[in-house]
Amino acid sequence: MKYTNPLCKLTTFLFLAIIITSCQEDFNTVGSDIIADPNFEFDLFDETSVVAYSRRAIPVQTNNLPVYQLGVFNDPVYGLTESSILSQLTLDQTNPTFGENVEIKKVILNLPYFSTDEGTGEDQIFKLDSIFGGEPFKLSVYESNYFLRDFDPTTGFDSPQLYYSNQGPIFQNFLGLKLFDSIPFKPSSDPTVLFPGEDNEETLSPRLRVEMDMESNPEALNLFKEKILDQEGNDVLLNNTNFKNHFRGIYFIAEAINNQGTMILLDLNNANIEVVYERDPFTGDGGDGRSHKSNREDERVEETLTLSLNGVNVNTFKNNLPTQLENVLNNPNTEGAENLYLKGGAGTITVIELFGEDIDGNNVADELDDLRTKKWIINEANLTFKVNKNIVPSESSEPERVFLYDLNNNRILIDYELDNSSSSSDLVNFKTNHLGRLQRDDSNNGEYYRLRITNHVSNLINKDSTNVRLGLVVSQNINLISSQALQNTLPLGIESIPSANVISPEGTVLYGSNPSNPEEKVKLNIYYTEINN
Repeated sequence: MKYTNPLCKLTTFLFLAIIITSCQEDFNTVGSDIIADPNFEFDLFDETSVVAYSRRAIPVQTNNLPVYQLGVFNDPVYGLTESSILSQLTLDQTNPTFGENVEIKKVILNLPYFSTDEGTGEDQIFKLDSIFGGEPFKLSVYESNYFLRDFDPTTGFDSPQLYYSNQGPIFQNFLGLKLFDSIPFKPSSDPTVLFPGEDNEETLSPRLRVEMDMESNPEALNLFKEKILDQEGNDVLLNNTNFKNHFRGIYFIAEAINNQGTMILLDLNNANIEVVYERDPFTGDGGDGRSHKSNREDERVEETLTLSLNGVNVNTFKNNLPTQLENVLNNPNTEGAENLYLKGGAGTITVIELFGEDIDGNNVADELDDLRTKKWIINEANLTFKVNKNIVPSESSEPERVFLYDLNNNRILIDYELDNSSSSSDLVNFKTNHLGRLQRDDSNNGEYYRLRITNHVSNLINKDSTNVRLGLVVSQNINLISSQALQNTLPLGIESIPSANVISPEGTVLYGSNPSNPEEKVKLNIYYTEINN
């Protein structure tokens, strides 16, 4: 009679469990040292039912975003998107004192790009980040007379006011004076040098920096004088609550040139408008503590008042999908689509359902019921989505990351929480064990995304967790896990979409759960260990 030491068997089992829970290695590596043990069987289960389809997710809330899109992006699948921004201004210094004989000199708009200084020594060489495309577009900047609220009066001012991606036509009904002439431009990686050759020379990171003076635009310059400098001592400058109702904001309108352009992601907390003016020198000790070029009593003094763009900001998107694609997304095949359409901005959301139907009516999918009886140890479980290269053109701008989450409860999966593969400062490689980066072929075209959901599947099988629907969207920042509200609730009670999707202009097309070639369909692969009795 064969005799197996129970303690030895238990020790081996515990050793295996430690390996499984502490590593995120491929299946072939996990448990390789004990593969010959007759008490364990290692195998792959790839017959799980997966149903996936995409639907339109518009209009979407576009205020309270971490970054905003400005510009034009022409996607070969999803068409042309023009992204504009309505921005509320705030005073860096409230209740300011300007002095005597004030004369406005110029107004300067600063919109810094995301960039990295890669220079050495005295050379400053910058590399731009979060720039999509490379063609110029038309930019116009207007005064806005539309008042942006912080709180919603319909809720008794108890809830924040929500603004949506489709409100561009409303905002354009409240345009005032054009502040900056239309600017056909595209972002440059060149730094901005202030006071070149002087002792106070300063180098700024790459940015859109537009200077307006009396010669180039006297009407706009006078507007800032009347709205701000002439209001010294009045209540409208006493605090920012009053000021935001007095000077209600500016609207950046982006338009394509020959159906082309460039899309820029901007952190508006770093953007500002400088109002530069001159005054008479103070007599006595009347200085206000602000920096200026001269303190001599016989010279005029130059001062700068800064307006920040850190109030309420709203992105508006103008995007018309091809009619056929719009119809597909508005009437999805909920039994399983041929293709999955992932698009950022006011884009799409993909629904994923695992383990098939609940035919016996016990509120658990029949496939999952069957797997629960097997008592498997889950070594790894992953979803693989292949890029449909027949639709996505070569050399197109494909999203590097996608985001998978609990759609029913609008929250991250446990695999996200447990993935410590990279620090949050390394956004490209953040949590790639769970949410793998786009894998590319030798021509740098996308092939597939592999998303590990080992702990999620293990809990479904071994801990009777609820089999929730999953959501899949494009992500510009995997570290960002907040959500934006949808103006209209979608079927299945979907009321929001991840913010990381809203700030991304990119899109892709993946094979769904019902393609013409079954080898291309989305698959859930479960690598498991079974204990032989």
